[in-house]
Amino acid sequence: MIGEREFRGCVVELVRRAETRSPADIRRALERCARSERSKIARLQLRQMLENLRLAEELGAPICQDTGTLSFFVRLGKRPDFDIVRSIGLAVAQAEEEIPLRVNGVDPLSRRPVRGGVWSVHLELAEEGLEVGLLVKGAGTENFSRLFMLPPSEPKERICETVLGVLSEARGKICPPVLVGIGVGGDPSRTVLMSRLALMRRLGGSPGRLEGLIARRANSLGIGPMGLGGRCTVLGVRVEVAPTHTACLPVAVSFQCWPGRRGLARLEDGRMEVIEP
Repeated sequence: MIGEREFRGCVVELVRRAETRSPADIRRALERCARSERSKIARLQLRQMLENLRLAEELGAPICQDTGTLSFFVRLGKRPDFDIVRSIGLAVAQAEEEIPLRVNGVDPLSRRPVRGGVWSVHLELAEEGLEVGLLVKGAGTENFSRLFMLPPSEPKERICETVLGVLSEARGKICPPVLVGIGVGGDPSRTVLMSRLALMRRLGGSPGRLEGLIARRANSLGIGPMGLGGRCTVLGVRVEVAPTHTACLPVAVSFQCWPGRRGLARLEDGRMEVIEP
């Protein structure tokens, strides 16, 4: 099984790549948007986004000055002989110094700075192996995370209208074009987690009916890149569902800003490797 030092080093590299390189599917989606936009201002915004990504990767610098909150999703088979959660926390603190990352953390009441990053770890048991997913989200998107307890009637239409309402409220504050993650069902805590996990899924393939409906209607809002108008408001919509109580319809909405920052590391042949997310 992997040792603690190797694991921690891999997590540091995972954070580095997620902060400085946008996934290939996100870059392709932005390029498609740049080709399809009719607005001169929208095209300019998208070209600047793509140039931003090029420079960040070339220089090894963070894509955005808001280096965000870090959510780790760990799938764990055999338990290692060290504390995974503690090791991830130490890796985040190391990454904050080395990359470097902006010191985003503050005490929630005094608002005094706190070093060591803003991070969380979600553990899931697996039959075997070890996998660490990472989602990096800026404060703009976090501020528009929402949980709704909807009446369980006409669910698809109500869900669509609810998501569009949040998008219309947020406009440019979430740095569109965005990814939209939606959790439907479960209990409220699981619903929120599902909406964040949905943002880890790659773009591509045929969307589900609800995903396609929300994406089409969202892109007809005219919000556009950075909220300055245009056809491209969302890059994609991902919905995760789970059984829920017959009297409930919990719906959670999470957004991911245009760089789509995420990462994935996996234990393969006894070594921990960062792979294309």
